[in-house]
Amino acid sequence: MRVRPRISPLTAVLSLLAVLLGLLTAGPAAARPAVPTAAARPAAAAAGTFRNPLNTGPDPFMTYWNGNYYLTTTQGDSIRMWRSPSLGTLLTADPVTVWTDTDAARNQHLWAPEFYRFGNRWYLYYTADDGTDDHHRVYVLESDRDDPAGPYHFKAKLAPPNHAADFAIDPGILQHNGRLYLAYAGINQYQHNGINIAPMSNPYTVSGDAVAINAAGGCDEVREGPEFLNRNGRTWMTYSTCDTGKPDYQVWMMSLANGADPLVPANWRQHSGPVFSRADDHGVYGPGHHAFFRSPDGTEDWIVYHAKSTSAYTYTDRTTRAQRITWNADGSPDLGRPTAMGATQDLPSGDPGSGTYWINDDGRSSGDGTLSYTGAWNSGTGCGTQCFWGDDHWIDQAGDTATFTFTGTRIALLSVRDTGNGIAALSVDGGTEQRVDFYGAIRTGETVQYISPKLAYGRHTLRVRVTGEHSASSQAAFVSVDRAEVYTK
Repeated sequence: MRVRPRISPLTAVLSLLAVLLGLLTAGPAAARPAVPTAAARPAAAAAGTFRNPLNTGPDPFMTYWNGNYYLTTTQGDSIRMWRSPSLGTLLTADPVTVWTDTDAARNQHLWAPEFYRFGNRWYLYYTADDGTDDHHRVYVLESDRDDPAGPYHFKAKLAPPNHAADFAIDPGILQHNGRLYLAYAGINQYQHNGINIAPMSNPYTVSGDAVAINAAGGCDEVREGPEFLNRNGRTWMTYSTCDTGKPDYQVWMMSLANGADPLVPANWRQHSGPVFSRADDHGVYGPGHHAFFRSPDGTEDWIVYHAKSTSAYTYTDRTTRAQRITWNADGSPDLGRPTAMGATQDLPSGDPGSGTYWINDDGRSSGDGTLSYTGAWNSGTGCGTQCFWGDDHWIDQAGDTATFTFTGTRIALLSVRDTGNGIAALSVDGGTEQRVDFYGAIRTGETVQYISPKLAYGRHTLRVRVTGEHSASSQAAFVSVDRAEVYTK
């Protein structure tokens, strides 16, 4: 039997006073997170949480299989895949190149890869061209073994007979009533990038003409990136609309009853209005080109998507992010609102934990981390939702430094890129400096500037030294410090 320790009256009074003082000084819970003592093991402090981004690329697709998350994003010249046992460590995972092509008809502009398991093989669908955008076509690879990371060999071109020579991108696979269908964005009577669906006789053969779906979207430009969920007696097709370069790129939805033929356009029921769109108060613009995945234990549904942290019209700065989705009382998916880039979220159920924690530019940390400066760094909250905890530090004086001290195996630095930013020299544990240009043609906050090499677990430093130099494109030599993400595994 455990004996409860006796507490003296004086001790009880002092404890109560300490609690009351803490309540008076702590402020709102959402604005001031609990910070463990330096002696606390950082992995235990935040093992069940993560922060976006997961990857610096756009057009993500992800699945969890056999103990790992597998992620692809658009890379352009090849297809690369990231693998990690935890969602929180995908950013530092080393990519594997699973496909390059020597065929000049399809070895450029490889976009939007997606991969599915049928039988004991994986099929990787993507679009590519010969250097001319209108020559984009859809292709499929087949794995040599039962592994999402391949190796793969070329299997087929996927072209419905009525669109054999037409533009086609963003393939997605619909599994409905025990049959397979190819859904993609391509030319139809509604858009240059409109939703088409064609029947398949197996994972690598289109067996009939495509039909066009007249999907709503709140703008005239595109209907692309179709993805599917099946639950509550219906198949839900979500898709992205508007120009992906605009801040209003967003997700809309249609649905199809179980048992209905997806090749009959009238069977698709349109949902009114966007279901996932910009959140200016969170600093999130143009959320879309998404996919869905399940938590490791299969109890939760999640969305992975790209978004930007600038409202400018640009195709750059699209980064991969993830968050949990829920379901409405009417059976439809509730995608929620995009969370701020650095918002701390619980990891998916069954995720073994990433062991990550953060260090803010003001010195606060959720683990065993500190930050010190030399020189008179500026600080402020002008970046608002674009920065972690709404603040950052910046300076342009050569020789001034910011030094993160952390316990772990790796560190990633995120901060503002801007037209007046210059070059910093970064070094780990006093080693060789690496020059990093913080300049950006469009101002963005919370941008991944640097990821350190893998280190032996222990106490380390990352020093950021201002060089006072800048590129010809930049107007000044400022260097910004915002958030460091520390990895302990």
